[in-house]
Amino acid sequence: MAETKKYIYEIESSKPQQEGKPSVGLVYRSIFAKNGFPQPPPGIETCWDIFSMSVKKYPNNPMLGHRKIVDGKAGDYVWLTYKVVYDIVMKVGNSIRHCGVGEGSRCGIYGANCAEWIMSMQACNAHGIRCVPLYDTLGSGAVEYIICHAEISIVFVEEKKISELVKALPNTSNYLKTLVSFGKITPTQKEEVEKLGLQMYSWDEFLQLGDDKNYELAKKSKSDICTIMYTSGTTGEPKGVLISNESIITLIAGVDCLLENVNEQLGPDDVYLSYLPLAHIFDRVIEEAFISHGARIGFWRGDVKLLLEDIGALKPTVFCAVPRVLERIYSGLQEKLRAGGLLKRTLFGFAYSRKLNNMKKGTKHSEASPMFDKLVFSKVKESLGGKVRLILSGAAPLASHVETFLRVVACCYVLQGYGLTETCAGTFVSLPNELQMIGTVGPPLANVDVCLESVPEMGYDALANTPRGEICIRGKTLFSGYHKREDLTKEVLIDGWFHTGDVGEWQPDGSLKIIDRKKNIFKLSQGEYVAVENLENIYGLCSAVDSIWIYGNSFQSFLVAVANPNQGALTRWAEANEINGDFNALCENPKAKEFILEELKRIGKEKKLKGFEFIKAVHLDPVPFDLERDLLTPTFKKKRPQMLKYYQSIIDDMYKTAS
Repeated sequence: MAETKKYIYEIESSKPQQEGKPSVGLVYRSIFAKNGFPQPPPGIETCWDIFSMSVKKYPNNPMLGHRKIVDGKAGDYVWLTYKVVYDIVMKVGNSIRHCGVGEGSRCGIYGANCAEWIMSMQACNAHGIRCVPLYDTLGSGAVEYIICHAEISIVFVEEKKISELVKALPNTSNYLKTLVSFGKITPTQKEEVEKLGLQMYSWDEFLQLGDDKNYELAKKSKSDICTIMYTSGTTGEPKGVLISNESIITLIAGVDCLLENVNEQLGPDDVYLSYLPLAHIFDRVIEEAFISHGARIGFWRGDVKLLLEDIGALKPTVFCAVPRVLERIYSGLQEKLRAGGLLKRTLFGFAYSRKLNNMKKGTKHSEASPMFDKLVFSKVKESLGGKVRLILSGAAPLASHVETFLRVVACCYVLQGYGLTETCAGTFVSLPNELQMIGTVGPPLANVDVCLESVPEMGYDALANTPRGEICIRGKTLFSGYHKREDLTKEVLIDGWFHTGDVGEWQPDGSLKIIDRKKNIFKLSQGEYVAVENLENIYGLCSAVDSIWIYGNSFQSFLVAVANPNQGALTRWAEANEINGDFNALCENPKAKEFILEELKRIGKEKKLKGFEFIKAVHLDPVPFDLERDLLTPTFKKKRPQMLKYYQSIIDDMYKTAS
């Protein structure tokens, strides 16, 4: 057999367990960094440099586009060039400065992706102001919390979100002084805001504020913080991740290096659909990368149902997605196949098997079956606009069967990546034409060092023949710490290594498989983090249950639970509702499950839990969780892997019936 090609090489030896510290595996680096880490182009030291240099190189290139709505119908994309965007950015910057907001201050941006979002961000970059995205999926109080915690003095807001922002104003007016709408404002809104002592402007009014001003741009350096991105915390409060200019420009250099090595480099003709939230690091750095190459960015209309229409109109060349979007595309294609008749299904099945087998032998996707690409798979490519050459999935794991299917039928490369806000998004990316990497996140990018640290309490050994352990990352893409939380920073940033909390397993080719989570935090398929112990404590306040175990994973979008109901509460409910049966029989009764679910929902509402934190299905176990079934430790902590194993078939049934 041919020897497996390895995409990483060793740079430091492993370390045995010592002084209570766990053992650490070999330190690896990407083979694309054999000659050193890739460097940003000369003259690029900050995010502002990325944009201003592209304006000089590509002034007349289309940069930002949206679909013009005429008589209620969406037309073609209309574009602003790099130079036009630059001129507006300079006006926005002068107006921000006119409001007394200067270098080192914080500016919030709240709303869906649009040209004004990017322009507000670039104005912050120009004047050394820290851009702080606001978003409400972290919970109803998150916007208020972030404004106060980051001490934000000005917020740019989408028209639709103004009413939501106004709710937070009474408690944020110590910091927040100016609101700017991305569009219009109503006299009522203006009056309401000004009563609280704040200034409020429509977009057009705000641009005029700095008309006769010409403030000097701030002197900026690599180490300056350019953005504070808030991410879910384990105890409910979001954490402000401090990201420097250097993190972003280093990340882009690594992405460019990878794409050049696989002959898929970005250029001015590339087109990107902006629909993943700019408030998250994944989309932010991708858009920065496109801007660095003078490429164009078109914004969606904000409706998932119209996403494929927007794709058809824009014809992107690179499509970034979270697994839920790709799973929807996969399900839609499967549905069409089922409805297509026997002949179509047979032809598709034959073409699929033929192409997949050729790809397994090492043939590039473009050469694996050109005839079937034209006859059978071209319609799939057309549904994504016809020009996509690269699909990149991130934010949560992509199911292997979906990845395999899309790699065959989409007629383009489908790559899966892994990273965190703290690592400035992409840290690992799978490679084109390497089918054995399906189900992994690929090897590291060429700008980080990576090692695994043993997790003895979970049985993961970084020094074993198949090394497994907590993924630790070192490099200039790392965050600078958590805003005002040095204690949390010290917990995860140790001797220059960021401890991700995710458990990985090295594959023979140097790609990495994510196999577990060190702490009891996991991601749902839409990319939201769930701090499960915190939730169990909240739902534990429900008097109708004695104990509860909550479960979710990265392939599902909602939570399910197994509960030990309180016998007295359930019996009283049964008597009041004239339902017969002993305790065991009641636990099997669908109405009893509905009752417990409603009680849990009531607690969730009382405690203002976020939508994805609500339990959608529950199983009632009359037997309390115990040591005899190996479900608890001697100190009565839940043994989660064993609970999953014990209740697996019940969990599977709940997901089938509740979805």
